[in-house]
Parts: sequence; structure tokens; C-alpha cells
Amino acid sequence: MPISVGIEVLRKASKENYAVGAFNFNNMETLQAIIEAASELNAPVIVEASEGALKYAGARMLYNMVQALANQTTVPVVLHLDHGKDFRLIMYALRAGFTSVMIDASSFPFEENVRQTKRIVDIAHAMGVSVEAELGTLKGIEDTVSVEERDATLVDPKKAVAFVEATGIDYLAPAVGTSHGAFKYKGESKIDYDRIKKVKELTKIPLVLHGASGVPPSIVERAERFGARLQGAKGVNDDVLREAVNCGINKVNMDTDLRIATVGAIREILATHPEEIDPRKILGPARAAMKEVVKHRINLLGSAGKALL
Repeated sequence: MPISVGIEVLRKASKENYAVGAFNFNNMETLQAIIEAASELNAPVIVEASEGALKYAGARMLYNMVQALANQTTVPVVLHLDHGKDFRLIMYALRAGFTSVMIDASSFPFEENVRQTKRIVDIAHAMGVSVEAELGTLKGIEDTVSVEERDATLVDPKKAVAFVEATGIDYLAPAVGTSHGAFKYKGESKIDYDRIKKVKELTKIPLVLHGASGVPPSIVERAERFGARLQGAKGVNDDVLREAVNCGINKVNMDTDLRIATVGAIREILATHPEEIDPRKILGPARAAMKEVVKHRINLLGSAGKALL
């Protein structure tokens, strides 16, 4: 089927109170793992390319790969630009056929964030493409953080309403206590559930959780057993993520888990079969490892069996 538009998939998720997995990819094996997992579980899925991925593989190449695999499945597949900060790269993705883009101007003052976001919304909506934006600062929140620092970092629900109304975005990534990367927290993760509920209640649009990789101990242990150095890697545990979805999150981003699963599988093959020179026999196990991670996440988010738009 054709590549789906982001808001069509997330509007249903918001109405039925589940979340759609959004998985970053840079190459064929990762993309195959994501879409095969979604197909087997009859789940809608969002595949994401960062600006770095556009530079690495090319926006048109990424689009063509997604379209080829979307044509082989009956589940909705959205192609999304993750954390678009460069106007030229956002235009590059739009011209290539991406069906969802994120404009990330969250590092700027509120008024400038609104201005840059509205500019992308006007262009993308004219092309039938959905837009995501971010508000607040994505930074892991722990027990040691003061109330003042916490409030300065996390999204202000009232500002979220003003932001949505001023920009016309389709879905919002509010800062609620998560962080990017494999080393998110020193202690336990602290996501502000009440803040998610309030933003959802006031904005009434799909909400996005960034920095939501789980970093499961099993994939970390496999990678470390064969030489990876990941001491201290820690993510968002399943119970925390499940509650975030219950509170109103409808799109959950993940990248780190797939990277670690890939590295672990490749390291094992290279360590146990040093004679192997066939890339297919090295990357094949990595694809299988990623597929299992994606299936776990889809089941966790409640999107399995939700493919029908």
C-alpha cells in the first residue's frame, strides 16, 4: 500500500489510547526488521530518518526503500523526518516524498520556535504532509533535580496550548523527563505523568515521547559479552513507558535499542566466526535481533492488531 500520512495513523492512536512505534533507520536491514515486525503483528508503524540518515543514504533512496517495502505489506507505514533543524534538509525530505516531518526549533525562545514551526507547517500542509514539533528541553529528570530546574526544563502545559494554536502542528513532542541516548539516567527515570495528562487534555492532539528507548539488559549483556563498552547504559523501563501511553502518549521514538541489538549481533558473529566474510551472514543476524526488539515494543505500546485505518 502507499506510504501513509502521519496524522491519519496518529489520530486513530490518540482516539483509541495506544501508541505507534517510531523507529529510526539508516539502512535496508534495519528497515526490513521494522516493517516485517509490524506486518507480523498487524500494527501501524512509523519509520524515521534523522538528518544524519539523509546525509548518509539520501532522502530519495530512503523513500524508495520504504515505498518498496510498504508495497509488500498491508499495514500503514509512515515515513518521518526526525528532528529536522536545517530548513534545507526538511525541504529535501518533503521533495523526496516523506509523509511526516519534525521541525525541531525547541532550542530557540518560544516566539522563534513558533515562527520556524509555523513556516514548516504552512509548506508541509500544502503538500499534504503532517508536522511534529517539540516544546521544552529534552533532559532526563531525576530525584536530585530541584523543582525550579524541573519546571524550567519541562513543557509548560499552557504554553503548549498557545504553541499548538499558533503553529497548527499535527502532533507535539512535549519535554516530560526523558533524554536521548543510551545513558539517560544515573538513578531511576522520572517521567511527569501528570504533565502528559494536562498537555493532552488542553491540546487534544497526539503526543510524542522522544528519548524513549528501553535499553533492555539482555541486548546490553550480549553486546558487552562480545566487546562493546556500554557500562551505565540505561533506558525507560516497560512499566514507565506503558503508563506514559496510558496518560496520552501516541508516538514513541526509539533508536538506541536497535543500535545496541545490531552491534551485539554483529560482534557475536565476528567473534565466533572470524572466518566469515559474507556481509549477509553478518547483517542477517543483526536484522533478526532488531526485529525481536521492534516486536516487543509494538506489543508494549498496544498497537498490535491496530493496522486498519
